[in-house]
This record gives sequence, structure tokens and C-alpha cells, in this order.
Amino acid sequence: MGFSIALIVFSLLLMLLVLMHKGKGGGLSDMFGGGMQSSVGGSSVAERNLDRITIVTGLLWFACIVVLGILMKINN
Repeated sequence: MGFSIALIVFSLLLMLLVLMHKGKGGGLSDMFGGGMQSSVGGSSVAERNLDRITIVTGLLWFACIVVLGILMKINN
């Protein structure tokens, strides 16, 4: 039960974090006008930290799925 709740929380958090990223261009962000802005400088500290938090959240989300799969296999 706890891993199911954690999976829901990590899923919502991961969606929020992905939506917070800037569009890099060449994808769907260009279709909606996101590609108009160009960043002259490199990634800011906030963008790099957002990338790191997104990666960690994605790994925790994946771990929850693996653990839930193992628990379902053991219980059956």
C-alpha cells in the first residue's frame, strides 16, 4: 500500500518537474511557440538543479515500479 501511494506521489511530482523544464527546441515546444526564445548563455544553476531533481525523482519512480512488480509477483 505504501509503495502505491509513493508511486502516485512520484508520478505527480515527475509530471510537474517535466513541465517546469524549458523547451530545447525542435520538438513539440516549437509548435506552441516555445522555440522562439533562445538562451545565449549556458544552463543556469537553477536549470541544472531542476535536471538533477527530475533525474532523482525519475529513478525513485522507476524503483517504486520495480518494487511493486516484485511484491505483486511474491503475493500471487
